[in-house]
Amino acid sequence: MASTSVGCATPGCTNPITKPLACPKCMQMGVRNVFCGQQCFKANYAQHKQIHTLLQQMGGGGGHRKTPPDGIVCPLDSPQEVKTALPTWAKSYNFSGDLRPALLSPKRPITNTKVRKPDYATHVGGVSDSEQRDRASNNNIRVYGPDELEGECNLRYATKMGREVLDEGGKALRVGVTTDEIDRVIHEASMERDCYPSPLNYYNFPKSVCTSVNEVICHGIPDYREVQDGDIVNIDVTTYSRGGYHGDLNETFCVGNVDADGRRVVQTAFECLSSALGMVKPGTLYRDLGSTIHRVAAANKCSVVRTYCGHGIGSLFHTAPNIPHYNKNKAKGVMKEGHVFTVEPMINLGSYDDLTWGDNWTAVTRDGKRSAQFEHTVLVTKDGCEILTARENEPVMKWDPDLIQR
Repeated sequence: MASTSVGCATPGCTNPITKPLACPKCMQMGVRNVFCGQQCFKANYAQHKQIHTLLQQMGGGGGHRKTPPDGIVCPLDSPQEVKTALPTWAKSYNFSGDLRPALLSPKRPITNTKVRKPDYATHVGGVSDSEQRDRASNNNIRVYGPDELEGECNLRYATKMGREVLDEGGKALRVGVTTDEIDRVIHEASMERDCYPSPLNYYNFPKSVCTSVNEVICHGIPDYREVQDGDIVNIDVTTYSRGGYHGDLNETFCVGNVDADGRRVVQTAFECLSSALGMVKPGTLYRDLGSTIHRVAAANKCSVVRTYCGHGIGSLFHTAPNIPHYNKNKAKGVMKEGHVFTVEPMINLGSYDDLTWGDNWTAVTRDGKRSAQFEHTVLVTKDGCEILTARENEPVMKWDPDLIQR
């Protein structure tokens, strides 16, 4: 069997690899990082093991980042009773709440030849080699300058396109529509703007957008289930521009007659993000955002999810810094002008504890109570921040329940 030509995972090592030694922890997470030998592996392990935490939190490791199982897809023209049947994995699964998945439509193709694909788009495991290299060798937070922010298809453009695409998905949301239809709208809106929908095939995520309903915290996979009156639905969009930049944002919508608790958690999630963004300026410690988010959530008798976090973004989908949203976290780093990152607190009505469904992606509350989230990509400016994914004519977040009512 022919071997694959790879380099040693130790930064700067140029030794030839004749008998590759794979990191066993990385292999468990579905990523193959190899070393030239045992000596190099031991000498670099203290630095290398930081990758394991990043893989678990930012995409590329752990059970929720594996390829979805078989028995979950059926054609668009299948009978309704087939489409709404439980996936194979779900037939014996012990769900924490009332929501149940349906089957998925086939993966949607990239039909626009102008679309630039990220490196993971065609990778069999959906692995981003550029992110892997960044995690292994870079501990610095990137500073973006005017050349990267401005101009055709650059970072500011990518975030603007993300905003437009999310707005299109939000317009399509209503009682009776399937989240698969939302995925179709998002996918086609991305194609129309010469953008790649960043979630598609990222560590084998099968769809172009995440749709998280009721007790789903994040990473919900669009399927043939119809949205019901009273549901809260989060639509999480990321677009990748022809210039090679990602723009990431999400909003939670109230569909039909949502009860008081549902509206409370949605408004709390909005206010948690708004309060955190009010702190963003040069000199702020990244870890301090969690304290503000915690205070707002606790004042509204809600909790803050601890498993998932905000992240640096730009030419990479996920990179430094790592931004936890909970109180007393140990995030490293100080904000500087030119930093670009997401803040995306996930707020629960009940406990902050989470589970992952058997599709290996969908994160849900352990107690089955509802969860809500809002997200923006922001740029640190000289004396504050710019919300790159802001709604039109809304430079500062303002709560308006009519804008999220469907």
